[in-house]
Amino acid sequence: MKKNFYPFLVAKAKNQQELVIQSDKQSEINDVIYAEGNVSVSFGGKLLRADNLIYDKSNKKIDATGNIVFVLGNQLFKVSKLEYSFISEKGYLLNVKGAINSKTLIDDLSSNFSESDSKKLESLLELNKKEVFNTPSQVENWLFFTDKMTIDGNKWKSKKALFSNDLLESKQVKLAINSLEITSSPEELRFNSSINYLILEEKLSIPFWIGDRALDLNDSEIDNRWNFGYENLDKDGYFIGRKFNSIDISDDFVLNLEPQFLIQRSLKGYTKSFVKKGDSITSNKVKRNISFEDYFALNSQIKGGINKWDLKIDKNLNSFDFNKFSDAFRLKTQLSREINFFDSTWDKTYYGIYREKIWNGSLGQAEIYSGYGSRLEKENTWFVNEIKKTETLSLGLANLTAEALDTNKLLTNLKGNLFYSLEQKFPISVQYPENKYIDISYRYTPEPITRGLSLNTKLEASFSFYENGAHQEYLGLGIGPELTLGNFKNKTFDYTLISLFPFYKFDSGESVFKFDHNYEKFTLNIAFDQHLYGPFIIRSIGTLDFTDGSDDYGEFIDTKISLNWKRRSYEFGIFYKPHNQSGGISFELFGFR
Repeated sequence: MKKNFYPFLVAKAKNQQELVIQSDKQSEINDVIYAEGNVSVSFGGKLLRADNLIYDKSNKKIDATGNIVFVLGNQLFKVSKLEYSFISEKGYLLNVKGAINSKTLIDDLSSNFSESDSKKLESLLELNKKEVFNTPSQVENWLFFTDKMTIDGNKWKSKKALFSNDLLESKQVKLAINSLEITSSPEELRFNSSINYLILEEKLSIPFWIGDRALDLNDSEIDNRWNFGYENLDKDGYFIGRKFNSIDISDDFVLNLEPQFLIQRSLKGYTKSFVKKGDSITSNKVKRNISFEDYFALNSQIKGGINKWDLKIDKNLNSFDFNKFSDAFRLKTQLSREINFFDSTWDKTYYGIYREKIWNGSLGQAEIYSGYGSRLEKENTWFVNEIKKTETLSLGLANLTAEALDTNKLLTNLKGNLFYSLEQKFPISVQYPENKYIDISYRYTPEPITRGLSLNTKLEASFSFYENGAHQEYLGLGIGPELTLGNFKNKTFDYTLISLFPFYKFDSGESVFKFDHNYEKFTLNIAFDQHLYGPFIIRSIGTLDFTDGSDDYGEFIDTKISLNWKRRSYEFGIFYKPHNQSGGISFELFGFR
């Protein structure tokens, strides 16, 4: 009866702005309540359990000790000691261990406790789980640790806090956040901190910065302020950059800045990233002398919301020499939102472009000098009898000035496009995991491997028309096998993926531009992943051109090669793209529930 009676009283009192205290023993002396044994406290829809509690009614101060559990919806905190004053709204918590769900955190801070929360409490008490399920592309659940957390109104502070996305154990990866300050509001959580560290395997610490910002904990990417990469076409090779703290332009917009130092250009003493002075932007790039201003570049971004629209403006400047400004500057703006159209959810986008690079297979690098347009697009993925289907449909209209197809002159034309694709994955001889959950024995992968042979197919259709009457269209068909071997659990050669995908286009007509002309009729896409030893894995993808008469017949026209260190809770990689001479470093966290 007591087990069912406690949740009833808590649920009934959730709208009351007073404490409801239940315990095995209670006494009151001079307006001070002393509670011992199985203490349960409800206030404002929140629940606290402890071994012992003292509540000063006149000063509205609470003091709890022993096996404290504080629960807010999907948020759970285990604490050794808690003190809090409801008058000053100040207090502290000691030896805090928490399980945080970032997807519901803001709502849980302002919501009331329900009877269902009490029923699931026992299953939440063990922070480290025995089995977990991967949540692809997002990290929703975190383990949280700190020695002391102080509370001052809507601000929570800690000298050092540890976060881990791995619910099985936290040895693989941790985020050490120093001088953490969290300010809560109904709309957002704002984070501020000093230098922080990404700790891998409890051995390697990589510094990163959060600064003062509204942090999206669902994002699986770590925003490292230092950026080291390779880009030959615009930056002459290796470069290093550092992101500044986000700057609030207004309540709705922020400015992000990343100045860069072009290492290889400064060491060479010359550049091959620009055309000859006075030549057309589409002319061949030549070797030019550089000045001190050419050592530096700048990436910047403005983003925010206008009513229900998301605005993003990306600007890249690859030299501070203002004599090269028109050649060094690139700009892309995008205004987008989701809309309901024909009882479906679509992405509606308006965009503007100044000097965008496009890689078009055998035709190589092409340039859109300027343009603006609109696009309506939707994508849907579903399963039918274990067959995975992905459908994409888009309609676009744009006014573009870009490199012409047969010359290097600029041409202005209106372009319309209709595109449709249907991708399907048929299981042929597939061994599905008996259990989609993983345990601590999975050291190198966030989810069980589905082994066996599948067949991938693609149906693709496109129709483009231009203001001058030109048009091009194609119907593309592709079919090819995908073989997956191994479990990715043993130390050596325990995972292999091989995919071969020939794709043929039945096409007609031609574009007026170089960047979108349908040139390759027959291609072979190849993907090969091979586990080597421990967490090391090689990943490679490429496209071979088998179009009759092509100058690149039998050669790769699009490739990416990477060497990755892959673990259950994160993946780190170094990659290179030979086709456009670029590369860099990638890092991703995996999410679990």
